[in-house]
Amino acid sequence: MNEQWLHQLPLTGIKTATPVGGGDVNEAYKLDTDDGTLFLLTQPGRDADFYAGEIAGLKEFANADILAPRVIANGEIQGDAYLLITYFESGMGSQSDLGKLVAKLHHHISPNGQFGFDTKYQGNELEFDNAWTDSWTEIFVERRLDKLRDAILEHNLWSPAELEQYRKVRQIIIDKLAAHHSEPSLLHGDLWGGNYMFTDIGQPALIDPSSFYGDREFDLGVTTVFGGFDANFYQAYNEAYPLDEGSDQRIEFYRMYYLMVHLVKFGSMYASGVQSEMNKIQGF
Repeated sequence: MNEQWLHQLPLTGIKTATPVGGGDVNEAYKLDTDDGTLFLLTQPGRDADFYAGEIAGLKEFANADILAPRVIANGEIQGDAYLLITYFESGMGSQSDLGKLVAKLHHHISPNGQFGFDTKYQGNELEFDNAWTDSWTEIFVERRLDKLRDAILEHNLWSPAELEQYRKVRQIIIDKLAAHHSEPSLLHGDLWGGNYMFTDIGQPALIDPSSFYGDREFDLGVTTVFGGFDANFYQAYNEAYPLDEGSDQRIEFYRMYYLMVHLVKFGSMYASGVQSEMNKIQGF
């Protein structure tokens, strides 16, 4: 970390800046300061608005009384975006408590009764429109799955046969969602195993949100792709907020979505996973 850049942050008494994992998008640092320890995220070559979605998500978590980092400052230094948030020391905790926390998150329903969010999703490879709508199918199928389809085709990652299969699967998804009552729950939006933690006193916390209001099964589908959530998590969640009939099939829609995201971001190593999900859904 460049010291001249670092000392332009709105902080005093910065002692050390230690690189830590920040996911596949950000550069991240643990800052020790006279006022305590903070977490710094940076995004080279982007303006401060790059973090608008994450900031909005963290603020919604605070409104819903969900344990998550709180925003300290956001801005731009020498053409690089930054976000300063509170830092949690990590520890061990209960998957059951995590399940209850996610259920609590999902009980928080959109104040306007619509699906969407005030900010768009913005990553390095993808952007998704979160403009408010009454239709979950519009948000999920038209603005997300179809956007991913277009990106996959631009990267020459699908054959004509795979595109035709997607068209068939897309219609199955639309029909299944039409028969299901979706409510606009507050979502994490990227709830894989790297985006939760336990604090040093064992409390579960959610980190790095890509929040919007959508069907809660979206988050649960994402949790199943890469692991990190055990049977105790799902049991506690379902006890706190029972899932509707047919959720096991609909969760496959969101698994397919998440694998399509990774196919766009990381290439053909995820092609077989997407294909497997399309095969499953076509069998419904």
